[in-house]
Amino acid sequence: MASSYRPEGMPSTLPLPDEQPWAMFEPETGPEPVTVFGGDPDRGRHRMPRQRSAGGIGSSAVVGVAAMAATLGTTGFTTYAAATAAEQAEDTHGSAFAEATDPGLALAARIQAQADSQRTAAEESARLQAARDAEAKRAVQEQAAQVAAAEDAAAKRAEEARQKKEAAERAAREAERRLLGTFTLPVTGYTLTAGFGQAGSYWSQLHTGLDFAVPTGTAVKAVGKGTVTSAGWSGSYGYRVIETLPDGTEIWYCHLSSIVQGSGSVNAGDVIARSGATGNVTGPHLHLEVRPGGGAPVDPKPWLQSHDLTP
Repeated sequence: MASSYRPEGMPSTLPLPDEQPWAMFEPETGPEPVTVFGGDPDRGRHRMPRQRSAGGIGSSAVVGVAAMAATLGTTGFTTYAAATAAEQAEDTHGSAFAEATDPGLALAARIQAQADSQRTAAEESARLQAARDAEAKRAVQEQAAQVAAAEDAAAKRAEEARQKKEAAERAAREAERRLLGTFTLPVTGYTLTAGFGQAGSYWSQLHTGLDFAVPTGTAVKAVGKGTVTSAGWSGSYGYRVIETLPDGTEIWYCHLSSIVQGSGSVNAGDVIARSGATGNVTGPHLHLEVRPGGGAPVDPKPWLQSHDLTP
């Protein structure tokens, strides 16, 4: 058997190259180590006979596996799992303890907690703001809808009022027709020469009627059913006939050359006079005035139009 080199005075503890490493084994009773004279005095000190199995596996490995198998059963493996959980809990406790004792870890934990809190606060603030925006938008939409509804209602009421007014006017005209009968223009073959409110050197004030230029002697007809309440000379108006309608409106026929009917009832279209150029005139024509209720004169043109006449 080959020997190994060792320094002088150092005991040999390493196994020989052809020996198996030591393992767990049950000590056996054997002969005391023998000192070999003439060789290495420490060789073989405290060594046991080599243990080998029939299959060539070290007896120490077999003993170790057998010992573990004998020792660990169901209870053993359960105890092992519990020990593993305890170790994990101990690790967690150790981490918490480390954070409590390490200022850097504690600061990092506080920073993380603050960041989480700020993030949560920001998310909540965003949610609340979104809710407020949605509520404001809904309020604006509701207000716009209310305004639109109010405008529609106002327009509807205005249209209804307009229709009612037109209906009332039509009814009034119809009632007037029934009361006054039909209307007609006072002359034919005329030319309008001066309108209501026109200024001129021939009038002391603005023109108070509508002038129909016709040749002298043209028939002048009653515009509606009424009564001749005045006939004769009237200064700057020349010869004049006044017809009073049933509603009290007075019709003045002026600058006449002659009077045909000086009193009594007349119907629309009856000849009551003939045109001329008497009074303050520049030529033959009929000066027509309309005075509601016998008061101040109004523009004859719209009045005639309101009775379906177009001068």
